[in-house]
Amino acid sequence: MTLSKTRSTALLLNVAHALDHMFLLIFATSVGAIAADFDIARWEDLMPYGVGAFVLFGLGSLPSGRLGDHWGRRKMMLVFYFGMGASMLLIATTQNAWQLALALTLMGAFSSIYHPVGIPMLVRGAKRPGLTIGVNGLAGNLGVALSAATTGFLVQFAGWRAAFIVPSLIAIACGIAFARIAPHEPVAPARRDATQRELPRSLLARVFAVLTIASVTASLLFNFTTNGNGQLLRERFSGIVTDPALLGLLLALVYVVGSFAQIAVGSLLDRVPLKWLYFGIVAFQIPLFAFASAAHGWSLYLLMIGFMIVVFGSIPFTDAMIVRYVDDRMRSRVSGMRLTVAFGVSSLAVWLLGPIVKAAGFATLLWVMAGIAALTLLAITWLPSHARTSAAMRPITPEAPPQSPRAAD
Repeated sequence: MTLSKTRSTALLLNVAHALDHMFLLIFATSVGAIAADFDIARWEDLMPYGVGAFVLFGLGSLPSGRLGDHWGRRKMMLVFYFGMGASMLLIATTQNAWQLALALTLMGAFSSIYHPVGIPMLVRGAKRPGLTIGVNGLAGNLGVALSAATTGFLVQFAGWRAAFIVPSLIAIACGIAFARIAPHEPVAPARRDATQRELPRSLLARVFAVLTIASVTASLLFNFTTNGNGQLLRERFSGIVTDPALLGLLLALVYVVGSFAQIAVGSLLDRVPLKWLYFGIVAFQIPLFAFASAAHGWSLYLLMIGFMIVVFGSIPFTDAMIVRYVDDRMRSRVSGMRLTVAFGVSSLAVWLLGPIVKAAGFATLLWVMAGIAALTLLAITWLPSHARTSAAMRPITPEAPPQSPRAAD
C-alpha cells in the first residue's frame, strides 16, 4: 500500500470517529426542537427516548469487536459508514417519540462498530501509538463540537430533520471513499501471528479490572457532559445569551478547546508512565465539577472549558491500555468487551439526565460527576506500575518465542 493511501485511510478512520460522536449527540442538541414538533411540553420528558441508541452503542460493541477480529475490520467499517448514513435518514422521517426511539436505537447499533474496529485498525503498526490515539481522540471530540455548532444552525435555519439528513449524506460519501481507498485484508486479525507477549495472569487481571472501572466512569462523565452541557449552558446563561445558534457556537468552542488536550496527552503517553499521568488528569476533574455546581454566566463557561479539558484528556488512557497490554490479534474483541460494559452502564446517564435535572437541578448532577471522578481516581491507584508491566512484556522476536500464559505465571 502506498504512503498516500495509508494516510488517506487513516484520515477516513479519524473522520469516522468524528461522525460517530457527532451523530450520537445530534439528538441531544436538537431535543428541544424535536419535543416542540412532537407536542411534548418539556425536553426532559423526551430525553429518555434516546437511551436505546446508547444501550446499543455499548451492547453492540461485543459482536462488532468479534466480527472485526474474525470477519475483517475493513468490511465492518464499510457496514459502519453506510449503516450510519441510512439510519440517520430514517430518523429524519420519524413522526412521534416511539418511532424516533426505534430509529435512534438502530443508529446506535451501527455506531457501536467504530470503537472496537476502527481504533485497532488505525493503531496497528503505529510507531507512536499514544500520539495516534490522541489525534484520533481529537477527531472524535471535534465531532462533538461539530454536533453542537452545525445542529444549532441547521435546526434554526432548516429545521431539526435537516440536522440528521445533512450528516447522513456525508457518512455515505465517506463510505464510498473508504471502499475505494482502504486496502483489502488478506487475513482476518484473529488469524495473524502474535506480536507481543501476554502479561502474567495476576497483572492482567488488575489491568482489566482498572480498565473496566475506568471505562465505565469515563463513559458516564462523557455522556453526562456531552448530553447535558447544551441545556446547562442554556439555563445558566439565561438573560446573557439566548440565541440558539450562538449558544451552539459557544458550546462548540468548549469542545474544540477541550479536544486538543488529547493531542498533548497522546504525545505524553509515548514518553511518560501511564499510571501517574492518568492520576494527575483525573484529579483535576473533582474540584472543577464542584466549583461548576454553583457557577453561572461566564464563570460557568470558563469552568466548563476546564472540566471538558480533563474529561476529554482522560479518554485516550483506556485505548492506550489496550494497545499496550493486548496483542493486535484480539484487540477488537477486548475493546468490544470493555465497551459493552462501559457504554452499557453509562447509557444510564442518558436515561437519568432528564429526570435528575428535572428533580434536583444541574448543581446536583455536577456533584454526582465529582463523585464519579473520585471513584476513577481510586481505581487508578490499583493499576500496576510501568516498571512491573514493562519487565513482564517484551516484543516477540524469532529468537524469543512467546511464552504460554501458564509459563508466564
